[in-house]
Amino acid sequence: MIGRIRGTLIEKVPAQALVECSGLGYEIDIPYTTFFHLPESGQEVTLHTHFAVREDAQSLYGFASRLDRDLFRLLIKVNGVGPKLAIGILSGLDAQQFIACVEARDINSLVKLPGVGKKTAERLLIEMTDRISQLEAGFLPAKPGASGDPSIEIAQKTGPDPGEEAEAALIALGYKPQEAAKAISKVAEPDMTSEALIRLALKNMIPAG
Repeated sequence: MIGRIRGTLIEKVPAQALVECSGLGYEIDIPYTTFFHLPESGQEVTLHTHFAVREDAQSLYGFASRLDRDLFRLLIKVNGVGPKLAIGILSGLDAQQFIACVEARDINSLVKLPGVGKKTAERLLIEMTDRISQLEAGFLPAKPGASGDPSIEIAQKTGPDPGEEAEAALIALGYKPQEAAKAISKVAEPDMTSEALIRLALKNMIPAG
């Protein structure tokens, strides 16, 4: 089992990070909540990981904290929740926010997550209520290094249109194109990065409990 990787961040996109460690480059699937905590390319990064092996694929999933990683492991044990849906859940809500939803029986926030219908949300509330008690209380303090108000982030370089990148990222997460376009248009301001647009759009679509 590969439980943690520390190395140089070579490349990052909202759904994946490429980390070089001892000469090897690891492609690691990540939720957006982890993407927002990544340093700039070329800097050292540490990710808590889960290695999954199937007949047709081997996948490595990475998370900014052990709490997020351990919650991911609990989520994929829920009937009907695979790694892709678990990553989607942790892209809209970090572990602390998800735990708060479960404790508050907040089904409304859960059904706003892509791929989570009412039945899945109800199943999550039922099965995760007991399972989250397995997470150590010591994991609960907020993660360091979170950026400030994303609305003040501005684009530092030219490139693809940030709005189009943000829409594509939300669609890849599971939102419908119309939902993605509407969410981005509500928060878009001049010179915002795609990262800022995604973060604000998700914040509006899935408000913290």
